[in-house]
Amino acid sequence: MCRNIRTLHNFEPPATTEEVQAAALQYVRKVSGSTRPSQANQAAFDRAVREVTEATRRLLGELTTSAPPKNREVEAAKARERAAARYA
Repeated sequence: MCRNIRTLHNFEPPATTEEVQAAALQYVRKVSGSTRPSQANQAAFDRAVREVTEATRRLLGELTTSAPPKNREVEAAKARERAAARYA
């Protein structure tokens, strides 16, 4: 369920709103134990996703590092190599 949560800090270009929202959605799904909430829980679920998205956006805006920004393509290639070795 949490495989879509990726490191979002220190990338060039910075994480997009969609990436932050996707990570928040996966987090709320994991914590709630539900990929699709019932109609009775939908409002609470949606509110939690919005709040986690905002908290994540704030966190990413406040974090600092002296490391150079990571390249998305290089990191994706490394992840593919790890996956190939794991699932070979």
